[in-house]
Formats: sequence, C-alpha cells, structure tokens
Amino acid sequence: MDLKSFQRALSQIAEARGISEQSIIETLEAALATAYKKDYGQKGQKIKAKFNPVSGDAKFWQVKLVVDDSMLYTQEEIEELKEKKMAPAEDFGVHREGEEEQKKVVFNPEKHIMIDEAKEKNSNINLGEELEIPLVSKQDYGRIAAQTAKQVILQKIREAEKDVIASEYKSKEGEIISGVVQRIEGNTVLVDIGKTLGILNREEYIPGEFYRQGQRMKFYILKVEDTSRGSVVVLSRAYPKLVSRLFELEVPEISSGVVVIKSIAREPGYRTKIAVASNDEKIDPIGSCVGQRGTRIMAVINELGGEKIDVVLWENDPDKYIANSLSPAKVSEVIIKDKNTAEVLVLEDQLSLAIGKDGRNVRLASNLTGWKVDIKSAGKPKDDEVKEEADETEKKEAEEVSDKEE
Repeated sequence: MDLKSFQRALSQIAEARGISEQSIIETLEAALATAYKKDYGQKGQKIKAKFNPVSGDAKFWQVKLVVDDSMLYTQEEIEELKEKKMAPAEDFGVHREGEEEQKKVVFNPEKHIMIDEAKEKNSNINLGEELEIPLVSKQDYGRIAAQTAKQVILQKIREAEKDVIASEYKSKEGEIISGVVQRIEGNTVLVDIGKTLGILNREEYIPGEFYRQGQRMKFYILKVEDTSRGSVVVLSRAYPKLVSRLFELEVPEISSGVVVIKSIAREPGYRTKIAVASNDEKIDPIGSCVGQRGTRIMAVINELGGEKIDVVLWENDPDKYIANSLSPAKVSEVIIKDKNTAEVLVLEDQLSLAIGKDGRNVRLASNLTGWKVDIKSAGKPKDDEVKEEADETEKKEAEEVSDKEE
C-alpha cells in the first residue's frame, strides 16, 4: 500500500466533496488502524493510528483502559447477571441496583490493564484513563485488510459528507433554492438541489401542481431533519414564506429593506395576499411589488403556476388596513366591534367580491390582518355609483386586452 499516493487521492476527494483536510486525515487513520488490526492485531484489541501527512509514515498504538478491582465484575456477579439474562459488559456497562449505578467491566487483557501495571509504564496515568502502548509500525497489508480499510474510508467519507451537507443546508433554512426534479417515488418528489437531494412531501405540494422529471423550479427550504439514514432536506412549495422570498428576488426595494412585507396569508394554488409598507415616503410599496406593466408580480405568479396574488397597503389604522385587505372589493365602512372582531359593510354588488369564491377572499383578509372579519351588506348602490363602477370595469377590461395585444 503506497501511503503517499493514498494521501494524494484522499486530498482530491476532500476538495471535490468539500470535506476538511483534517477529516480526511482522521479517516485515513481509522482505516490504517482497521487494516493493522486485521493483519497484525488480536481479537478484542483497540488500535490507534497516527498518520504523518508530510512524510506519509504511520505510527500505531494499542489502547488499554486502566482499571482496578473495584471496576471489575467478580465471578459471583457475572453468574448473577447471567441468571437475570443480562450479559456482563466487556467495556463500561451500566446496571441499576436500586438508586446506585454499577459501572463495571469483565477484564480482558487485550482491552484492560490493571493500575499497578499501568503505573510501571506511565507513572502519571490514572484510573479510567487510556494507556497507549506503542506497536511496531507496518507498511505492507494483505488484500483483505486493504479491502476492509477501503470500506472504512468510504463509510467515513460518506458520514463526513453528510455532516457537511447537514450543516450547510441547516444554515439555509428559511431560504429558497433552485432545484431540478430528479424522480418521483409515490407521493414524494426527490429534487436535486446541488450537493444532495431534497424531499418534497405530498403535504408541501401546491394543490393542482404536477411535477415531472427534469423540471426546474424554486423551493423553500423548510427544515433539515436528522433521520436514521442521515440528514434530510425537507422542501416546500406551499409554505407562505416562499411567496415573500420570491418577491425579495424580484423586487430590489424589498431586498434592500425600503419596502417591507408586513404580513402574508396564503392558500396555495389559489390566492395569496401580502401587506406591504414603505420606509420611504417617495417609494410606492404596491407599485414596487407590481412593477412596470406588472412584470415583477407576474414573474412571481408564473413561478407559482398562476396563483393569484393581491398586494395591499399595510396601515397602522385597523379600519383602513381591514378595508385594504378585502381588495379588490370596495368597502363602504368598517366597524370595530371588539379587539378581535370587525364588521365590514359593502354594497350589494361588492358582496360576492368581498367574500370571494368559497369564502376565500374574506378568509385570507382575516388571516392577513389577524381580525375576524364579518361581511354585511350596506344596501344597493346608487345609479351613479353603478355607472362609475361599470365604467371602471370597462376601462380595466380594455387595458387587459391592450396588454395582451402588445
């Protein structure tokens, strides 16, 4: 085994996979200790290796735990444990006896050394510490030992890589990331997000949205979960903050902090309402979010598969804020009943618009403002109001037709 060549190969792996040089050295040392024990060690031994990255040399030690009689099971205690169908521990084990914890081991000369003998080798050693006994270094290893070392290296690298990935994506929780749908397994979509695969579960879908292999889209990093198989990056397309993050990408005023998203309410796949405010009187927060000819908001809508988005002006005054939140309906009056409930009066022709399909508009307005909104009719509109409303509707329809023609 050419240790210097091996070290260069591992350094390349470290660079390619983003693992630290120290982790690679520790991986190599664990592999060398395993290979040494396989070819030259005894059963039960604990071998420690130290690799010199400059010279390519390795040194080896046998590690033994320093014990005395009080730390060992007596033969009677071993028999009692066997009767209770409890195996005595080779290393420190814990067996409860009343309120006391008994920490004892079965003496193994390959793993343990008595304190008197240990003191002869190292006068400063104490009970419970590990004594390192130098071993003769070896450079040549058999095929089986080399294969065992290879498996240790691969396992350690995978573990280190998972730790790096977990810490990297843990710091990105709450951000959005671009990914490519790699495959679909049942109701779970696996997404290639760079160094690992993210998981999009069924409950995090946008209702009515379909996913196909090779499709690129943006996802919200919901959380990083630790499982028995390692860390898993959980993604979402339904989380409300996905919308606010998309607006941050499209609207420079939001990313710079001039325009602030105060609140957001979302029913994924159907409609979202966001309340915005400006820290600069010269900046129109709604105009900034919509963009020239609606380019900014349309970019967000397209990313969400056509989900409707209402951008409303946040107000400190509850009456005005609640009235704004019911957009596009026009509100006649807002009556605050108590600290949680508001009664909203609208003209009959605005009633269905204020409530929305399946009650969605008033429900989102309530979630957006934090107020329980009760919609009531204020009567029929006057003739001039009906004419004005009709003129405005006709004007909007004409503008929409003009935009489509362009």
